[in-house]
Order: sequence, then C-alpha cells, then structure tokens
Amino acid sequence: MGAKYEWIADDVRHRIGMGGRVRRTAERHQWEKDRALLSEAVRRSTGATEHDTGLSLDDLEFFANYQTIGADSGIAAVFEVPVGTPILRRDYRTQLKAEGSPVSLSTSYLVYDVVASNPRLLDADEEPWPGGTHHQLRTVNIEIDHIVESITAHPPSATEMAELDIPPGVAVLVVRKQMIDTTGRTVEFSDIVLPGDRTELVYLTQLSRWDRP
Repeated sequence: MGAKYEWIADDVRHRIGMGGRVRRTAERHQWEKDRALLSEAVRRSTGATEHDTGLSLDDLEFFANYQTIGADSGIAAVFEVPVGTPILRRDYRTQLKAEGSPVSLSTSYLVYDVVASNPRLLDADEEPWPGGTHHQLRTVNIEIDHIVESITAHPPSATEMAELDIPPGVAVLVVRKQMIDTTGRTVEFSDIVLPGDRTELVYLTQLSRWDRP
C-alpha cells in the first residue's frame, strides 16, 4: 500500500473560518469514485469539499472559470501530448459564505479532445458538477484506476497571498494530483494551493510484515 496523507482538522465547522486546519484524507478518492455510480440526487447532496470540511452546501460558495489554452511544455509532458495541444483549464474556488478567502486555489487541466464529445463538460455553467471529475469522466467512458499526488512548498505569490489571506512569512503547499485511467493514461491533473499555516500533512505507509517462523 502506498503512502497516504491527511490534512488534519479539529472541529472543522467551527475553525475553518478561524484559521483552523482542513482535513483531507487519501481515502476521499475512493469515496469520490464510488459516488460517480450513485443517483444524481445523492451526488447533488454533498461534494468533496463538504466531505473534507464537514460543512454543508449552504455554508459554501463555489466559483468556476473555464478557458481553452495551448499546452505548454510542462502540461504537454504530463499528458504526453505535443506542445500546443488544446487543453481545458478549469479554475475553482470554494469559500465559506461568511469569509472572504477560499479554502484553496485549485486549477484543473484536461485534454480538450478527450472530453469534447460531451459538450456539457466544456461549460463552466454546469458547475458544481454532481459527482465531480470522476462522474464527468464517466460520461465520456473513462474510469480512473489510480491517483498520484505530489506535494511541494514555495513562498506565496502576491496573488496567492491576497486570495488566501496569507500573512507574511507563510509558505503555500501545492498538491499536484494526477488521475490515471485504466489504460495507464493521465487524463486529468490539478494543482491545489493551500495556505501553509492552515495545513498539516501526515503520512501513513502500511508495511508488509516479516514472515515469522
């Protein structure tokens, strides 16, 4: 079993708007995938952010912006496509209605031609999509086999400081998530920027046991 991490929180509903820590576990990915098979009514009842924070839909505001860009060398390398390939870039912000800053800054990338067979997937007005990316990809016959996440840290840009309301001297953590389908192809990746003062990473690695005589 691979490494897992958690963003830890205590009493999230009370603290998330007060500088508390957000909890996110690796198990959330199976939860999201399982929901892709459920009814639309169930999928609409809650999403991944509500799952992570313990908040309700009524507590949150969701914003999405879509644009089509040409793949630069970095994006092209992740998807293993030529530079300039059309890419659907999706920027997401979710925040407490009572707060002025989002929980995180999330930017997602999809190869345009991979999802274009369903025009609804190209329209930001369809967000928030019931069932999230797993269900979106299911509509174009893509199933996710596994997810790879890598974490880095850097000083925040001026934009990140302003959007996340980060005090001077605090770094941001960036989680890059790659969704790999059942053929071994990366079909989506996203960069999720989180404030370092409100995020804690905890790793759990299950080890195989020695055979005992």
